[in-house]
Amino acid sequence: MSKKKSTLILEDGSTFEGFAFGAARSVSGEIVFNTAMTGYPESLTDPSYSGQILVATYPLIGNYGVPPLSIDEKSGLPEFFESDRIHPKALVVSDYSFNYSHWNAVKSLDEWLKEYDIPAIYGIDTRAVTKIIREHGTMLSKVVPEGCDTPAEFHDQNTENLVAKVSPTEVTTYGDGPHKVVLVDCGSKNNIIRCLVKRGATVTRVPWDYDFSTLDYDGVMLSNGPGDPKMCGKTVENIKKAIAVGKPIFGICLGNQLLSIAAGATTYKLKYGHRSHNQPALTVGTDKAVITSQNHGFAVDTDTLEEGWEPYMVNLNDGTSEGIRHKSKPFFSVQFHPEATGGPDDTEFLFDQFISNIEKCKR
Repeated sequence: MSKKKSTLILEDGSTFEGFAFGAARSVSGEIVFNTAMTGYPESLTDPSYSGQILVATYPLIGNYGVPPLSIDEKSGLPEFFESDRIHPKALVVSDYSFNYSHWNAVKSLDEWLKEYDIPAIYGIDTRAVTKIIREHGTMLSKVVPEGCDTPAEFHDQNTENLVAKVSPTEVTTYGDGPHKVVLVDCGSKNNIIRCLVKRGATVTRVPWDYDFSTLDYDGVMLSNGPGDPKMCGKTVENIKKAIAVGKPIFGICLGNQLLSIAAGATTYKLKYGHRSHNQPALTVGTDKAVITSQNHGFAVDTDTLEEGWEPYMVNLNDGTSEGIRHKSKPFFSVQFHPEATGGPDDTEFLFDQFISNIEKCKR
């Protein structure tokens, strides 16, 4: 691979010079980081990163290549990816491994990025970049490869309805289990569907603004997704209808924010978001803590919840909300990712809790 120079430019004027791989073009977006040691195919296909420039803090990326697009027979979904494409605008890494080695790899990360026209840059002090983000807070950035005649302008993707960009336009069904679950796809990771199907659910995946009140269902799953939850007014109105029906509801990440808004709460932009794979969350009223995977830039103000709702979990690092629940009805949501791949699976039991709520309501 040739060593063509490329530059990462932050909104505060900081510049980091490295070398280009992937597609040769200039892009801009909000810069965020990810602390995972493995799982870059899963992270890159996570719709929650839509419009962002992703910094991998773990120094070695690309060493095990990219797996094949094989389909899981039970779920009908790709086995190793979280969606059908790469979502970040660009990837920033410290050391890129030119030679990959893994029994399941079929191509290099460089080849895969080029297929989706995604630029990347290596040779960057990613920990120094992360330190700037942690001290300054959320900022925009751009990647400019050497010889680029038209560098991208700084662009804040949060001014757009990113959910509408990543949500499907058609209704699709997965699995054939006895429990009918509507998945409101605001940018869902595939593993949400896998976790539901293996627990006996027939999952009907609907677009973010779909009025699912016309469907026959046993429970509602509100997915993760990118951007500002305030952009999803149509989704909130449909959630309010589901709350009135009273059947079980489970929300994840953006789904937690949308359920909270439907429950009267307000949301706000975090200074730099939660981006790590080892965030501790405490169940309110207990001494039980779990290790979670997180990727979000907005949070819920639980003091603004309507009567009947309460905080479910809190972040042990900064005290921010990690979920809400209803005091008497089968509604709950969490800000982290119980379906995380790669990442800790300490909280996958929440899918069991959701299915248990469905079974109780069907009796």
